[in-house]
Amino acid sequence: DPKETFDVNVGGTVNVLEATRLTDSVRTVVCITSDKCYEDQGWVWGYRESDALGGHDPYSASKAMAELAISAYRQSFFPAEKYDEHGVGIASARAGNVIGGGDWGEDRLVPDCMRALVEGRPIPIRYPHYVRPWQSVLESLSGYLWLATKLLQEGVEFAEAWNFGPSGQLAVSVQGLVEKLIELWGSGEWEDVSSDDAPHEMGLLRLSWEKAANRLGWQPVYTWREAVAETVDWFRRYAAGVDMYDTCVEQIGGYVDRARELGVAWAYEQS
Repeated sequence: DPKETFDVNVGGTVNVLEATRLTDSVRTVVCITSDKCYEDQGWVWGYRESDALGGHDPYSASKAMAELAISAYRQSFFPAEKYDEHGVGIASARAGNVIGGGDWGEDRLVPDCMRALVEGRPIPIRYPHYVRPWQSVLESLSGYLWLATKLLQEGVEFAEAWNFGPSGQLAVSVQGLVEKLIELWGSGEWEDVSSDDAPHEMGLLRLSWEKAANRLGWQPVYTWREAVAETVDWFRRYAAGVDMYDTCVEQIGGYVDRARELGVAWAYEQS
């Protein structure tokens, strides 16, 4: 529903920003948009935060519009030069295609794959050769939370747009991800259900997170293969009736431990 897409992604963002403007106690806002907010240039390198916004489909365009609304509110009502007066830091975050356990969304690749694998039917996929920056949901969450922390601590210095992407700007095709899921699950097959009537989608999308690395000390912790393995492990345990709260705590703990081993800023400074 294109109208609902704009209503939620643009109108919903403006509602949050307006609530922030009218609420004196708010100090930090991190607005999550999408890596799809960038104008499709067909580049083989990763999009940077300073690249042009845009979109050829309602979803991408709505995310670009949300970014414009965030920037407009920040500059109009929470400008950097008046930070001592308003004390509010507003940032936007753009992450890659997140995967992980507990995602039951409709028309999303990994949930569709896992439902098909559990039910023993072929996985329906669109555009198998399209490339996306797949990453664990914990990567994006660690970036969002660390950005919020830095905003609260240092405010205006971090009140801008940020990318959080996978290791080495790596991007893997839809087919590559699906075949890795099948390999780790131990069985399954996929079928191409691409349609020429479907809305436009970026064929190639990579994301640069150099800015987050240089200024936030953030970096991804898992490779895409490790992210897929954690995802399959979650769904396998779910299918077996395991306590999923304990599973989630275990997986989060493993992620934090790995981040500490790598010396990632948020894990090191919070440990």
